[in-house]
Amino acid sequence: MTIPLEVVEVDDATLIERSLNEPETFAILFDRHAPLLHRYAARRLGPSEAEDVVADTFLAAFQHREGYDRSRSSARPWLYGIASNVIGRRRRTELSLYRAYVRSGVHPAEVSGLPVEDGVNTLAVNRPLARALLDLAQADRDVLLLVAWAELSYQEVADALAIPPGTVASRLNRARLRIRRALDGQGE
Repeated sequence: MTIPLEVVEVDDATLIERSLNEPETFAILFDRHAPLLHRYAARRLGPSEAEDVVADTFLAAFQHREGYDRSRSSARPWLYGIASNVIGRRRRTELSLYRAYVRSGVHPAEVSGLPVEDGVNTLAVNRPLARALLDLAQADRDVLLLVAWAELSYQEVADALAIPPGTVASRLNRARLRIRRALDGQGE
């Protein structure tokens, strides 16, 4: 089925609303947001888990689309919030990945022969950073990585995690201080 161009050009909220009667319209949201969500998930959990995270994220979004706040034209924060919850359920995988970075200094994609996305191998060459991320509380790590890797604004992070913007600022500040202390302690 071909989606009409006028549907592709509308905002996410309108697409979600249309998808309630025309479920296939939801595929446009996938096309818009899946590549960046995949990149974010690959950074957090490695490439082997990223596809599952994206699939689980969009399945949950599709199943709960009737509850989407249509006053928000972009579904990006909502989708990252769902992805953060999905990633949170895979906490052990994320922590294992950071431990692997610390031990080997190699990103899993380098071992598997898959292309390493731009910036993903930051942890692979910076063991102290991986160690510092490993030591952060999950809530602080989520905020830090949504800002740093997903490039969400404070308000978008607040929307994604359903927390006040002030909490975003305090968690981000705490995470940055801990990272800075950890890197300073390594002579970086």
